[in-house]
Amino acid sequence: MNYTKFVVGLSCCLVFLTATNSCTKEYLEVGAIGATSETTLANKAGVNGLLVGAYSLLDGWGVPNTTYYFIGVSNWIYGGVTSDDAHTGTQASALPPMESVESYKYDATMAPFNNKWIVLYAGVQRANDVLRLLAKVTDNSMTAEEIKQIKAEATFLRAVYHFEAAKLWENVPYLDETVSYANANYNVGNTASVWSKLEADFKFAADNLSATKSDPGRANSWAAKAFLAKVYMFQDKYAEAKPVLADVIANGVTASGLKYALVNFADNFNPSKKNSAESVFAVQMSIDQTYQNGNYGDALNFPMGGPATCCGAYQPSFSLVNSYKTDPNTGLPLLTTFNDSDITNDQGLESSAPFTPYTGTLDARLDYTVGRRGIPYLDWGVHPGKAWIRVQAVAGPYSPIKTIYYQAAQATTSLFSRWTSNNYTMIRFADVLLWAAEVEVEIGSLAQAQTYVNQVRARAANPNGWVKKYVDNSAPLKGFTAEPAANYKVGLYTNEFTANGKDFAREAVRFERKLEFAMEGHRFFDLRRWDNGTGYMATTLNNYVKHETSIPGYDFTYMKGATFTKGKNELYPIPQAQIDLSVTGGAPVLKQNPGY
Repeated sequence: MNYTKFVVGLSCCLVFLTATNSCTKEYLEVGAIGATSETTLANKAGVNGLLVGAYSLLDGWGVPNTTYYFIGVSNWIYGGVTSDDAHTGTQASALPPMESVESYKYDATMAPFNNKWIVLYAGVQRANDVLRLLAKVTDNSMTAEEIKQIKAEATFLRAVYHFEAAKLWENVPYLDETVSYANANYNVGNTASVWSKLEADFKFAADNLSATKSDPGRANSWAAKAFLAKVYMFQDKYAEAKPVLADVIANGVTASGLKYALVNFADNFNPSKKNSAESVFAVQMSIDQTYQNGNYGDALNFPMGGPATCCGAYQPSFSLVNSYKTDPNTGLPLLTTFNDSDITNDQGLESSAPFTPYTGTLDARLDYTVGRRGIPYLDWGVHPGKAWIRVQAVAGPYSPIKTIYYQAAQATTSLFSRWTSNNYTMIRFADVLLWAAEVEVEIGSLAQAQTYVNQVRARAANPNGWVKKYVDNSAPLKGFTAEPAANYKVGLYTNEFTANGKDFAREAVRFERKLEFAMEGHRFFDLRRWDNGTGYMATTLNNYVKHETSIPGYDFTYMKGATFTKGKNELYPIPQAQIDLSVTGGAPVLKQNPGY
């Protein structure tokens, strides 16, 4: 989908008209659009323009007075650095208040939370703008089917924005197209559950959207079904999720009509191969020489001294890298013992010092997820360690990869160095398979759960998808040999699920999600939905902090003494600025989450 400045600006105008308590008072005081403007827009071209504007905010970029790295669609802050995937690297105190956010010392006054809220509810209102204007089209410029599709797409987008908010805060207001400043009903409370509303919106979208679309970035019926299943998973509604997931697995196609399938793992993060058969729904990023809709939210997530030379903000953890160790006999993950020792790393070593990478067996997905010393880093060269990371003492020895473009395609994938055309895929087909595995563990067949997990593991076990050594380390663009870059060994489960029982199978599925989706911003939210008041999330993250702060030569100062508090930190605080804006009759309509 091609986004234009005109369309985005047009949508922003209507957002101001219908602003909610997520906006400032000044936004709420913007006057209503006049009859002439509505007449001009109430036609096929105008409605389609607003719809593209509603899509365009999925990347988080385009709302005034927000900071780009707080609002990225990848949720690298809210789903990544606050989990055991990664931490905020770069120099100490370079990105305030990120150290406080990562160490679970966040509060309702911190800017990141208000920024994210503003963007998500601006997205909600852009979607609602489409629905409001659509109802005023009377010039016969649109067929009944076109009206149906636009209504369904806008409803889908409204649900996506609400769902992203629910992931962070759960207790959020739901706003439909009847909510506006003009109707004087914009102060909507957050005490009613939002989940049933999201189910209804995604069901409507699934029932009315066509299976294919003219643009690969538009939502189709199968994307809506996958999101509906995800909403069910966040509520532990396994019985409801099961038939939806089975349908998506058996029959689902992309917006371009490709049957859903797993592709080469690395291709999911390669701009030249985006919108593949694995892409269920992706936020479209694009670059050209005159205008770009690049992935600005991840602009800091590059090695500090490596490709694009900035900024080391999203650094994989020691614990994450240890998770990719495998049993040397079976090639299976070490579910409970992965952190007993750290894989060989170059923490504290200069790049000029000798270093031999870890020789034990590893899951091959590691080296397309994490950059580490001595291993080819896409086509940029062998990762040199400290020369790229610079501040290892606080950043650790590892670099992100999934947000990085390829050197050979730099001219077409990155216009301003770190604004890239890397799509962010909100749901991959691997998600669907592993959700289905979770469902089978809880209410179905352990053998079938194992089959789904093995589908994902079989891809990781295929040598064709492994990182290979360069033909010439001094000239990485000359290509790769057939020799694996490390000692990869990935095995399939045989009868472990049924032999070891439900508890083992549950943990195996969860661990597989950790390996498959690391550094994609999902981990924090996965831990939360698996918790259910058991303390599973607090135990996992407090054990992680204990491990990371005990590593010799690693000055993880701001995490020392950090504690994830059960019953509080599973949800983020409702932004105080939004609570203050919601005051009606002397009392706020928005209620704060527990513990804040």
